[in-house]
Amino acid sequence: MKKLGRIHKLGLAGLSALALAAPVALAQTAGGEQQGQTQRAERGEHRGHRGGGKRDGEWGGRGGGFGFRGVELTDAQKASLKQLRESFGERTKSLREQLRAKHQELRQAESGTTFNEQVATQKLSEAAALQARLMAEEFKLRQDSLALLTPEQKAQLEQRRQQFEQRREQWKAQRQQQAPTQE
Repeated sequence: MKKLGRIHKLGLAGLSALALAAPVALAQTAGGEQQGQTQRAERGEHRGHRGGGKRDGEWGGRGGGFGFRGVELTDAQKASLKQLRESFGERTKSLREQLRAKHQELRQAESGTTFNEQVATQKLSEAAALQARLMAEEFKLRQDSLALLTPEQKAQLEQRRQQFEQRREQWKAQRQQQAPTQE
């Protein structure tokens, strides 16, 4: 029974390592492309499947715009958002570098022939603390960004969120209806 407990601990540690390391591993790309992505990220430009990147002069997706696409922003608001994104990038640069280093240390620790649970747990704990600090900074950025909006813009944003939720529910319903017929 004691051996089963150890196996569960090893499995949990492995899953935790995978959960923390997977986003970093998936984000890595070939040399030049990665350099270009780093430069874009430092400028606050983010692209991806969540609609990030600049479109028609408005920011959307997961970057500093937080889904503000479709909300009419003044030039002053756009400039303030840009400043918030740049400040966030500068403030969190060392934090992101530390997190990247912890993930690298964890990968190096797992490359050995024997698994050291104590080292893995320590590295995961350190990475989790850094990740929590980064999430807190992201939350602050979102709150600061929302504070720039007028009540009318906030209402527009809420309306868009509700529309998105409705579309998501419709999509989920369609997926559930299709699932039984595909068997």
